[in-house]
Amino acid sequence: MKTKSICVYCGARTGNNPDYEKAAREFGNEIALLGWRLVYGAGNIGLMGEIASAVQCAGGETLGVIPRYLADREVMKTDLKQLILTETMHERKKVMFMNADIFALLPGGVGSLDEFFEVLTWTQLGLHDKPILLLNIANYWNPLLDLIQQLISKSFTEHSLMDSIINCSNISDAVHFLSNYQKSFS
Repeated sequence: MKTKSICVYCGARTGNNPDYEKAAREFGNEIALLGWRLVYGAGNIGLMGEIASAVQCAGGETLGVIPRYLADREVMKTDLKQLILTETMHERKKVMFMNADIFALLPGGVGSLDEFFEVLTWTQLGLHDKPILLLNIANYWNPLLDLIQQLISKSFTEHSLMDSIINCSNISDAVHFLSNYQKSFS
């Protein structure tokens, strides 16, 4: 059976709440224990570095994808199982998308939002039906959920868009979803 891959979007910074780092490490550990491969932005700093290191420490597989011009800025993690250097952000996102069976969004900044909205938009357009987990650690993403509800209430998108987002308030919720999703492939 092919190893399932989860693409995790998250910050190249750790943020100002230690729960974010803790969640990234815990989620990385769980990804490895479940036998999933981590696909992520190849950074060795911030939440990106935390989750990748946790996956590696637990014996899991990693695939990092990074544009050459970000290799220094995001301190490219060089000890990954697989590392792909791209020329552009668009190419990076395409490679990450093509190598993912599911997506997850941990706390992050505008880059993480860009990646999230792209896969969410593609869901709305019917270009994929891969699940999107929103890891709403310490209610970080509540304003995002409110914004999406605003789009729905003002008739700029269908309510079904919310069905595309699996809102996980903690790592246990996300692990439960991944475990059940994984069983559907067995």
